[in-house]
Amino acid sequence: MKQYRVGVVGVSRGSSYARIFSKDRRACITAVCDLEPKNLEKAAQAYGLSDQQLFTDYDAFIAQDLDIVVVGTPIPFHAKQVVKAIEAGKHVLSEVTAADSLEGCRLIYDAVKASKCKYMLAENYIFLDYIQQWKKYVDRGLLGRIHYAEAEYVHDIRHLLVDKGSGQTFWRTYRPPIHYCTHCLGPLLFLMGDDYIVKATASGNKNTIMPEFWPSTIDMQVALFETKQGRAIKILRSQVTPREPHIVTYSVYGTKGFIETGRTPGYDTVGLRYFEGIDSKTIPVNCNGTQLDAPAEAIGGGHGTSDYYVAQVFLDAIEQDKEPPVNVDRALELTIPGLIAQEAAVQGHVWLDVPRL
Repeated sequence: MKQYRVGVVGVSRGSSYARIFSKDRRACITAVCDLEPKNLEKAAQAYGLSDQQLFTDYDAFIAQDLDIVVVGTPIPFHAKQVVKAIEAGKHVLSEVTAADSLEGCRLIYDAVKASKCKYMLAENYIFLDYIQQWKKYVDRGLLGRIHYAEAEYVHDIRHLLVDKGSGQTFWRTYRPPIHYCTHCLGPLLFLMGDDYIVKATASGNKNTIMPEFWPSTIDMQVALFETKQGRAIKILRSQVTPREPHIVTYSVYGTKGFIETGRTPGYDTVGLRYFEGIDSKTIPVNCNGTQLDAPAEAIGGGHGTSDYYVAQVFLDAIEQDKEPPVNVDRALELTIPGLIAQEAAVQGHVWLDVPRL
């Protein structure tokens, strides 16, 4: 059995996948890259790495004998780092979103299509246990044909935008809230099968909570999307609206009923469902982010058990030489609509076409 050599760039977020890969018999951590020496020291202790396996320079890191690169750096670095890794012959598991611009998306797309290496976007919310269960309901026809879906992701991260003491801004300060929509669109489009978004509009262009730091501090953005098959999707996003703790919710409506998560915080909630011909009334339904019968190594991986299953299906795709479930095509179908929605909001909530690479 081949053991894949894994390198992680961006240790803070990448540590979740580093832990998972380090416990998998199919993989081992052989290099890490980060700009912060303290992060490198922690990684060295956690995975038994020598100084020669620690890097602050990405080019030197990518020149190592690696099979897989996990990109956990800030989004503005994704396009350049993914392309370099792919062109260096590495398989890439990239954190969301794929890129922060259409140009970056095109660069990733062209590099992946020209390579035999696997690329997967680590959209972990698709792998929450209840989303996987909902897909079974959809495939059995219990919802009928989905015609409308919505999601809310309200997460107050003002402390990650501006340092209160020094006034220093961080990379997220320049990310509009609707750009970060793959956690919303990922599960919804997963439930809709091979459908994809063709048009987008959005409202939300005012920042009254933190007026000096546009665009990340837009109070609230609401995006509407139209899919190729005529479905409607609504996404609500904010990074500054006070809500503690944060909340992520989904509602899906079909011709035979609906299903939705609860509105309590956390990855495990009690939602509601009604399936016509099966349920006599609306009934509670458990929405567990953690798979109850998951193996012990999956527990504590991150985001319920979803991070664990992201890593598993990516390794499966490499081993079996098949397309990952969130391949480059799907990755950009989840990323580009948010970029276009922001442009639509800036232009005064006009409708814009969403390009499909």
